[in-house]
This record gives sequence, structure tokens and C-alpha cells, in this order.
Amino acid sequence: MSEPLFIGMAGAGTVGSGVYTLLNDNRALIAQKIGRPIVLKSIYCRHPEKVRSQLGNDCPLTTDIFSLVQDPDIQIVVEVMGGIEPARSFILNALEHGKHVVTANKALLATHGNEIFDKSRRCRRQVFFEAAVAGGIPIIKALREGLVANRIDRIAGIVNGTCNFILTAMQKQALSFEQALAQAQQFGYAEADPSFDIEGIDSGHKLSILCSLAFQKRIRFEPSHVLGISKVSLTDVKIAEKLGYRIKLLAVCKTTASDKIEYRVEPTLLPAAHFLAQVDSVMNAVMVHGDAVGTTLYYGAGAGGKATASAVIADIVDASRASGSVGYCFEEAPDFLLPDDSESPYYVRVGNTGLTAKQWQERFSQHQIEVKRLAEVEKSRIWITGPCLLANLKALCSTLAPEDHPLSILRIENS
Repeated sequence: MSEPLFIGMAGAGTVGSGVYTLLNDNRALIAQKIGRPIVLKSIYCRHPEKVRSQLGNDCPLTTDIFSLVQDPDIQIVVEVMGGIEPARSFILNALEHGKHVVTANKALLATHGNEIFDKSRRCRRQVFFEAAVAGGIPIIKALREGLVANRIDRIAGIVNGTCNFILTAMQKQALSFEQALAQAQQFGYAEADPSFDIEGIDSGHKLSILCSLAFQKRIRFEPSHVLGISKVSLTDVKIAEKLGYRIKLLAVCKTTASDKIEYRVEPTLLPAAHFLAQVDSVMNAVMVHGDAVGTTLYYGAGAGGKATASAVIADIVDASRASGSVGYCFEEAPDFLLPDDSESPYYVRVGNTGLTAKQWQERFSQHQIEVKRLAEVEKSRIWITGPCLLANLKALCSTLAPEDHPLSILRIENS
């Protein structure tokens, strides 16, 4: 068997602890598969006593993060701290010292990824980030390798387990948003401050990475194209179910006829029979359409220490086989379609307003919006439109008196 592969890891939280445990539990199996043992030589953490109480006294800890970078034995560094600093400085420093990098930090890549990948290119080292998107689902490897011969034109997915758990609880247990969020926090699926997840930011970060890989563009996170689930009501969840739909926080990027990229994260109605509509609880799923292979599906645990640790270790193995070549360097920035210019069918719910059904129909027609279906459900009037511009819906709303405004407007995705 070959010489050991020495690695250093920054972070000993949920993911870092998972990596340490999985490497120990499956040490012989991993060594047999890759032909050499992986030795975790040093782990950076801020509170060694706390970590040792969880992982044992044999855990090789340090409170000096840059000692990992300066150790000549360490060939690969793993960053699983999260946050922007000191993760950003640590990764840049590691690349300068000739080390390959494995990271699970989607927020860092979405906001500083271009800087990091530019540095990796100059230093002739690689950055691996499978664990940054959808936990244990190998979607990054699929885009970088398995689908490399394809021209990708569309990605759609559920990439945040917290939001999916909440929406599933609302649908299956008839819980309000607030009740479902409290349950997610009780089970450890949501943070004490859940805004990063429930406002769609986490999904937006992940979509930025997928979009970059799919369309060979620079990474661009655009918060104005992101909507979360905090305003989704139990009423809308119930009505959607009665009409044959389910509401999911859907992340979508796709090419358009104008050569722009449509990039959006928002609560979306999916037909109940749609594959993504049946993805429940904390599970994630991503659909990718390529010109040669057609539609491919990727499903599995999107979060959690073990699932993410599995992806991290897979990246460590890939990094051990990496040459000095750089596999990720795009020059062109993406040109995103403005949200108002996107076209979709919509679900429009109105309450008891001063407008009759005929007057509503006239308003829709005046703004070039075709009505496909009208339903009276839960003391509400529901309009299902044909494909229309969001700008036209906004224009219609601007003509309404405050008391006539729709109670909710949600996009419908049929494909």
C-alpha cells in the first residue's frame, strides 16, 4: 500500500465531526478502495475541550488555523467551518502554499467563489466542493464529469432540507408555518435563527454554484431573484392540494430564447404527480436536462453530518488524485433574465373583493393574461393563469384598490 495521505481540517462542528468519525469507522475500507490510508493529522477548532469531550482525547486538535497550511506533510486541507472569515483567508492561504482544498462552504463560494477559483488557477491547485450543494447527493460530480458531453439547458431542484421539512409538515400535518418551523427547530432541522434557510438565501447560494457549472459562467448570487417560504400560508397549501398541486421551494436555472439565464428561487406549485412534488421532509432532489442524455434525477439526503461527510471524503479522494491542472475557471459573467421578464403560469388567490368574477376576467384580459381555470375554494377565488409575464401581473395589481389586491401569487411549474 502507498504512503499515507495526510490531511488537515478546519472545523469540528456537525460536518467536521462527521468526517472525523467516518474516516475512523471506515478507515480500512477507504484505504482498500483508494490504495492508501487517509490520516487526519490536525483539526483546527476554537474550543478543544468541548471537541475532545465529543470525539475523544485522541483527536488531533489545534487552535492555530494556519498551522495546517504551513505543515509540509499536509497535502490537502478541508474547510468545514462555514461563514466567510476566517474560511476565506484560510483557503486562499492554503492555495498559495500549494495545497488542494476541499470545502463544504456554499455561502463562501457563492459570494467569494470567483476570487477563490481565480487564485486556484494561478496557484495550479484545485478546489473541490461537492459537499457545498445538496449534502450527500453527487450533483457537482455529475455536472463536472458525468454530463460533461451535454449542453445543459435546465436545472430544477429542492436544495434546502429545512424548507422542505416545513412545507411537508404544513401539507401532511396541517400545521401553520410557525408551527412547522417550531417543529423543525425541535427536531434539529432548523437553526435558532432560521432566516438564512426560510428566506431562500441558502438555496440561492447553492443555485449560484449549480448555475455556474451548468452554463460555464462566473458565479453570481442575485438576492433580488430569491424568495423564501415565510409568507406561505396553510390556506395556500391546502388549496394547492385540493387543486392537484403541492408547494415546494424550487430553485431553477435555465437558458432562454434571448440567451439570458433565468435564475430564481421561490415557492412554486408543482403538479402532485411531479417527481419533485413527492420529495418530502429533509430530502433533496435535483433534475438536470441535457441535450444528449435528456432528464436525469439526483435524490438523497441533502444535509446532516454523515451525508455531508460522505461528500467531503469523496472530494478528499478526488483531490488525492488531482494533478496540477485546474478544472474550474470561467471568464464570462452570467446575464440573468430580470424577474419581471420571466413567463410562467400563476396561481392567484383573492378574497372577498369588490370585483366580480367578470370584472376580474376583464382585468386579466386587459393585461394579456389568459385565465385557464377559476375555482372557489376555502372562501377564496382562485385564478390559474396561462403562461404570462410577471410584469403583466404586477401591472394588473397596480390598478387595484388595496382591498382588492390578491392575497397570494405563486408561480406554477409544470415541467
